[in-house]
Amino acid sequence: MTKAPILLQELRRRIYVKAKAEPSWRFWGMYVHVCKVETLLEAYRLAKANDGSPGIDGVSFSDVEAGGVKGFIDRLHEELVNRTYRPLRVRKVEIPKGGGKTRTLSIPAIRDRVVQGAVKLILEPIFEADFHPGSFGYRPKKTAHQALARVARAIIEKKTHVIDLDLKAYFDTVRQDILLRKVARRVNDDDILRLLKMIMRASGKRGVPQGGVISPLLSNLYLNEVDGMLERAIEATRNGQWTRVAYARFADDLVVLVDGHPRHGLLRKQVERRIREELAQLGVEVNEEKTRTVDLTAGESFGFLGFDFRRVKSRRRGKWMPLCRPQGKKRKALLGKLKEVFRRYESQRTEELIIRINSILRGWVAYFAAGHSGQCFSFVRRWVEEKVRRHLQKARKRRGFGWKQWSTGWLYGELGLFDEYRVIRLGTPPKAAPAG
Repeated sequence: MTKAPILLQELRRRIYVKAKAEPSWRFWGMYVHVCKVETLLEAYRLAKANDGSPGIDGVSFSDVEAGGVKGFIDRLHEELVNRTYRPLRVRKVEIPKGGGKTRTLSIPAIRDRVVQGAVKLILEPIFEADFHPGSFGYRPKKTAHQALARVARAIIEKKTHVIDLDLKAYFDTVRQDILLRKVARRVNDDDILRLLKMIMRASGKRGVPQGGVISPLLSNLYLNEVDGMLERAIEATRNGQWTRVAYARFADDLVVLVDGHPRHGLLRKQVERRIREELAQLGVEVNEEKTRTVDLTAGESFGFLGFDFRRVKSRRRGKWMPLCRPQGKKRKALLGKLKEVFRRYESQRTEELIIRINSILRGWVAYFAAGHSGQCFSFVRRWVEEKVRRHLQKARKRRGFGWKQWSTGWLYGELGLFDEYRVIRLGTPPKAAPAG
């Protein structure tokens, strides 16, 4: 759970325990906790920590601080208590998605981020108790690396038939009426439902806004029954500790892995059919152009969370193992971003360039450190080093890479160029799975 002041933290813990113990319980009186100054202050702290640009009203965090946080929170508290609070329209921003496409981000005003954060703080413990273990996106104590490890473990267990699903414009097509009914199954509070409806309508009559504080929680709730169906498939095919089905979902990125033995062909068809039925009931379309079924035993590969997965034989023992590497397009995007920084800082001090380069590399490497990224990291490290050397040479109106002028140790030691290209393992492989 998100760290919070002790009283709020205890409240969230008690809500979670109650929700876990009684899956059919409908919580009432939740709105009063959303309105509390304590909850709003914590929501403000979390929103400020995430920073972000102003919403449609142009008000920044520095503006709020200048006017006084206490007065800002007190006004929100009064509006919520008096039921006069109305969210502002979100500010729409187009960001590059790759392949010439863009993704629309909906940026709420800071006041609305705080209210959404307060609602999330109170509702999150309820739905966390209902969420399934295969869901990893934007959840407390869940990470993308854990999702990758789950996929790698399934490949080791001979689940080599992969259903790689692409959901078409998922966030934009969520039906708000269905989503509110899902919330109402656990929340018996008209004020909460009214507030959620207003929050969603601030970005349109359909979908949940990408960029909203509460959107990840709501999007996970919307697909929770799909996860539940897959969990039932796992249990139905269980043979001791082994199962014939596995899955991992990170927000709208979903992969399902099924035992690749020829005798389980019918099972594979049934699983895919049931997934499509569940999605159709939610009004979620499958992007047929990008959705694939992959046979890892035929040397095919699939992408998940920016990594390419395939099955290879280990050199030492000759056993089949998952190979997990950063996708080529992700490396290309990194180099493109770095090239732009080198161009922009061409006439700037080298120290400023290094600070900017290091911040980009640190985040990228930390994410892609999982799996078998050593070869990719070696390429990136060499590329960056050569670009820095060229920068140093150009500043002195010289050509070449300056191999004699600057040692590698000086670049990484004295100049401080990022050099923490460490690779981590994706979990520990289990014992061999039974045949068939």
